Amino acid sequence: MSETNQRFTRGKGLLEPWLARLRAQRANNLIPAELRAGRILDIGCGSYPYFLSHTVFQQKFAVDQLPPSEQGKRLNIQWHTLDLNSAPKLPFEADFFSVVTLLAVVEHLNPNSMAALFQETYRVLQPGGVVIMTTPAAWSDGLLKLMARVRLVSAEEIHEHVFAYTLPLLGWYFGKAGFEMTKVDFGYFELMLNMWAVAKK
Repeated sequence: MSETNQRFTRGKGLLEPWLARLRAQRANNLIPAELRAGRILDIGCGSYPYFLSHTVFQQKFAVDQLPPSEQGKRLNIQWHTLDLNSAPKLPFEADFFSVVTLLAVVEHLNPNSMAALFQETYRVLQPGGVVIMTTPAAWSDGLLKLMARVRLVSAEEIHEHVFAYTLPLLGWYFGKAGFEMTKVDFGYFELMLNMWAVAKK
């Protein structure tokens, strides 16, 4: 199936395929090669898990509030349909994953659910494993809403943004979950519209 026929997000946006590719490239570049022999969990992957379909791992797992699309069902991914805003509990044993990703997800969670989910992420991550996340920078909120109005990005996705984060606030959430701040790195990408973070357990 060509990428032009894939649904990268709910709704429509001229830039959505390009943005999905940039997020996937950023996440892939942040994953240490030695961890790819283990298991990866992508939280909030959407009904078509673009990132998981474009990364190499021994085993792949997905969590989203939506079931997989027909295209997603054809991929070798173990799927769990969960509403993490209502119940931010992951159905996996402790130390199960070498990598956990949350790409363009946390802005859709209420802050209490996000705090609980970060703690769950720490629990299911094996020692030496990493969690990788991306989220829009707080200052870009108004610009994203403008871009949604002119259909450059998905209005459905932007409308569901619950909270906007800064790098210091993300650091607070990582620390509250149990990550040591000396093992957390942050940065910006996509013209500083988005932030990335990597935390090692």
